[in-house]
Amino acid sequence: MKTTRRANKPQNRKPSIWRYVILLLIVGVCTLGFYGLRLYSQARYTANSIYDPSTAGKKASAKIKAQKPLAILLLGADTGAIGRSDQGKSDTIIVCTIDPKTNQTHLLSIPRDTNARIIGMKNFRMFKINDAYNQGGSAMARATVEKLLNVPIDYYVTIDMGGLETVVDALGGIDVDVPFTFTSSHTDNLHFTKGPMHLNGKYALAYARMRYEDPEQDYGRQKRQQQVIKAVVKKAVSGQGLAQFTELLKSLSQNVKTDMSFDDMVGVFQHYPKATKKITSSSLKGYTGWVQTSDYSWPLSFQIPPTDNLQAESDRLRKILGLKAEMLANATTKENALNPNFRFEDVNYKQYFVNYALTD
Repeated sequence: MKTTRRANKPQNRKPSIWRYVILLLIVGVCTLGFYGLRLYSQARYTANSIYDPSTAGKKASAKIKAQKPLAILLLGADTGAIGRSDQGKSDTIIVCTIDPKTNQTHLLSIPRDTNARIIGMKNFRMFKINDAYNQGGSAMARATVEKLLNVPIDYYVTIDMGGLETVVDALGGIDVDVPFTFTSSHTDNLHFTKGPMHLNGKYALAYARMRYEDPEQDYGRQKRQQQVIKAVVKKAVSGQGLAQFTELLKSLSQNVKTDMSFDDMVGVFQHYPKATKKITSSSLKGYTGWVQTSDYSWPLSFQIPPTDNLQAESDRLRKILGLKAEMLANATTKENALNPNFRFEDVNYKQYFVNYALTD
């Protein structure tokens, strides 16, 4: 018996759902890869535009590769914030130490009027520490802070305080806990209410700069500046911050200078990310002393740091950096010794402090 085979008719099979899934994944990966490459290129371009190789060193790069503690000097220059055309002074001076082993970051604020020798001047000069930036830029500010604290600085980052506004706006604002209610009379009478507040760039800049309405004056301002820095760092490394990555890069390129290369930045991002989750802070103490200088015919108000507090902060930072404590012997401690009658704890009357022409 002869059997006949039916011809197989072509079947219109629906493509498997997995084909769509695989196709979607391929498109997604390619898109993310392209977007990631684009962001990487933008980041490198921005890093190169803000990079200052004049003070960069190979030792700092080696520290990052070995995942050792770092010290970074953060400077907030007042040029753009108040419409100045000269270099301006560094009203914000913070030494940031990062330890990847203990996963913590410490911020030490130095009052801008701290009595210090300005390192790098042709002639010996004792003056307010924020004058170092005005005299010789970030390099001179760095050398002056290193000498004051006896701490090696690996990198510096300088931000135009006027640019802080654009950085915060690029991040979509920041959240801070306002310590007390006040109206900032020197910045468009902006009002701040005690408790949690979300700040845009304009408010963040005013919050960081306000001094006269704060009962702690410059020390209160230092605390608020530390608050703002912590909030910016927290937002920048969060998913929310990454969403505004392009705008953030644009604002950084216009307002920041640093001697940290792009490769070093990538290394810090890879090896030190957990250290930003625990940020502690302190401030160098200072007591008002009226100092007669050669720059003016009248005495100026300086902040005189007690030697014991200066030593304690030096010891703290050196310990974080894995260095042994060393006795401070710089111009500031010597000037303190030459003013034995200056009463650091007495704030009830006007005290004079004499800066002698010394070398250290």
